[in-house]
Amino acid sequence: MQRVVAREKIAETERLIRPHIRRTPVVETAGEDFGVKGVALVFKLELLQHSGSYKARGAFANMLLRDVPKAGVAAASGGNHGAAVAYAANRLGVAAKIFVPEISSPAKIARIRSLGADLVIGGAVYADALRACEKHLETSGAMSLHAFDAPETMLGAGTMALELEQQSPGLDAILIAVGGGGLIGGSAAWHEDRTQLVGVEPENAPTLHEALKAGRPVDVKVSGVAADSLGASRIGAHNFPIIKDRVAASVLVADEAIVAAQKALWGRLRIAAEPGGAAALAALMSGAWKPEKGARVGVVICGGNTSAVRFNQ
Repeated sequence: MQRVVAREKIAETERLIRPHIRRTPVVETAGEDFGVKGVALVFKLELLQHSGSYKARGAFANMLLRDVPKAGVAAASGGNHGAAVAYAANRLGVAAKIFVPEISSPAKIARIRSLGADLVIGGAVYADALRACEKHLETSGAMSLHAFDAPETMLGAGTMALELEQQSPGLDAILIAVGGGGLIGGSAAWHEDRTQLVGVEPENAPTLHEALKAGRPVDVKVSGVAADSLGASRIGAHNFPIIKDRVAASVLVADEAIVAAQKALWGRLRIAAEPGGAAALAALMSGAWKPEKGARVGVVICGGNTSAVRFNQ
């Protein structure tokens, strides 16, 4: 699978999906702004992507690289992938059915509905939504769009890494939140061994951490503030070999650290990130991962589908 999800294929995918996605901006700031001395931070603002997360890249990649049947597409999601599939399907004129668990945030559910997809809410966690989606696929004739464990999804996610390298070449390390591993897997395929990649997971959803300990994907229990975006119960089978070979480190962060990072992003940059989107920064602010002095560190803010910000009417 490493031969399929490779740099040249990611570059081809980027050219294919470019008319349909945003080139999201980067913001560079002193680490001192976030309590991390002696480094420069480069935030990749994927929360500004269509549908509110990087997931739009994988959604368009799937629909443009594969032959979509008349029955359309179906996807299980904690919320962000569902919103991305709904958005891409809406733009491409494809029918979409999205399955989300009860823990999906109201902001994500509202976004999916606003994009015209057929939405099914049920089950406690992402794994329950996935089972319901798989049952639907058995009889519907729809095409499955897996949230993370598919080559096309990884190819789309890898275009984020390509774009960031063009915008901020020579980063010493890049921190990426991990749920099922699609984003960090695609990024690892792009960077190969040229950049240090660090995976960041909530302590209550240690999917990659436990897989690395076991040497293979294993099931874990998931909960916590970021479970609707980083709540996959098992790392992707397609993703894991690439991650295992090419990701330098995997660290865990507490829910409290994630919330603190959310608040810091809003307070200092007016960036409204969801918990999963702030997890990578939480690793730096909490000291779970410590950069070398003088380093330039990329931090991917991967999603912003949150209702945490309120406005006066």
